[in-house]
Amino acid sequence: MLTTTRDRILEEAARLFTEKGYEATSVQDIAQALGLSKAALYHHFGSKEEILYEISLLALKGLVAAGEEALKIPDPKEALLRFMEGHARYFEENYPFFVTMLQEIKSLSPENRLKTIALRDRHEANLRAILRRGVEKGVFREVDVAGGAGGALHAQLDDPLVPARGAMRAEEVARGYYDLILRGLERGSA
Repeated sequence: MLTTTRDRILEEAARLFTEKGYEATSVQDIAQALGLSKAALYHHFGSKEEILYEISLLALKGLVAAGEEALKIPDPKEALLRFMEGHARYFEENYPFFVTMLQEIKSLSPENRLKTIALRDRHEANLRAILRRGVEKGVFREVDVAGGAGGALHAQLDDPLVPARGAMRAEEVARGYYDLILRGLERGSA
């Protein structure tokens, strides 16, 4: 749980950016929502873009960590399931951070956008490594790991409707996706 003033700023900014958009949210809006002065907010962050960048990094660093844990699992099927569950769980627990990163990456400076994209690419590379391992071990059929299969899987995992699925938790949704995807990946399923 976020507890420091800096953390509270990030949490509130992510909520406001998700609701109103980055461009429509001012530093004053963020400060006011927290009961802070703009000067107090600027004590923690030098600019609104710095807040956005930090939100983006936090969203992606957690994903990368979850993906790297899954990558350590030798069995490709189990690794894929853990990757998907970890991604979905992190998405659900950090929804405003995720949505902000996905929707507002275009608002980052070119340098910060490149750093953010590098983290996103690292997460996607972990997924491709799991899929590639499954193909190499003969567990998964030959698929386009770099594009088709990896891209389709990420599109499902980043589905912004995950938190709106009623009583289903994100991990349950991920397991449902896993069952569908595994049937298409397993050898003999084509």
